[in-house]
Amino acid sequence: MVHRLKLAAKAGLFAASLVADAAQAPSADVGSDAPETVAVAAAAFGYRLAGDFQEEGRTVDAPKETRSVASFRIMKYQLTGAQYDSCVAERACPARPKSQSRAPRLPAVMLSFEDASAYAAWIGAKTGETWRLPTDEEWRAAAGTRARDDATGLAKDADPSERWLAKYDAESAEAKDEQRLRPIGGFGANEQGLFDLSGNVWEWTDTCSVRYSIGPAGAQPMTTNCGVRVVEGEHRTYITDFIRDARAGGCAVGKPPANLGVRLVRGGRTISGLIARIKTIFEGRVAWL
Repeated sequence: MVHRLKLAAKAGLFAASLVADAAQAPSADVGSDAPETVAVAAAAFGYRLAGDFQEEGRTVDAPKETRSVASFRIMKYQLTGAQYDSCVAERACPARPKSQSRAPRLPAVMLSFEDASAYAAWIGAKTGETWRLPTDEEWRAAAGTRARDDATGLAKDADPSERWLAKYDAESAEAKDEQRLRPIGGFGANEQGLFDLSGNVWEWTDTCSVRYSIGPAGAQPMTTNCGVRVVEGEHRTYITDFIRDARAGGCAVGKPPANLGVRLVRGGRTISGLIARIKTIFEGRVAWL
């Protein structure tokens, strides 16, 4: 009886160690296809809400609040054409337009929200982990000093045309006037080690377009449209989810993005990925014994 209890205890410890090893192992142990990521620490920061804000029937600047994000890992570089085309080759992602360069170190552009979601699902299956688009808050937390405040500073009684022109002028003043792609890393890194933020490739987020009404109780959401998503880059804007080229009609206000690309957040292991990892570790330890 004592001998059986000892064997059961050893088996329990062995199983627990397998689970711990599987949960802590980096994605490179599961598959070499995983994009390189950078850790963004949990932090509180000033965040201007994304969306359209109305007060007394007039468009106004979004309020700025203090928001907190939990720690997360996000891709160090934007998704490259070579990475995306690997998904296309396995027929898991829609093909990019033939006009796009196939140079391996150029970012993948002409990608819609739907294309980005397809790639996230594919790389998740390949690595056994969860990959997803960041929320707008996460993107801004990761971007740090590269994130641009999109407030116009105009009073709520300003003429709508004046507000539109102020937005367009502000976005055009900081525009890089460059649509030609640079190899990844070409726009440098921010203080967190993330490259090419606010370059000439805008990045999809998972945040839906929301219309708010501002009253005595603050900003209250009125309508949510998840057919339109927040896109971040040199400035923040809103693009219909199937659009691949915002210059051809997909940006209702302000200067349209030059290019649409992708940067994903890496989450924890999926159940299937965890089981596969446990199996690999178990087989390795049994072979060693």
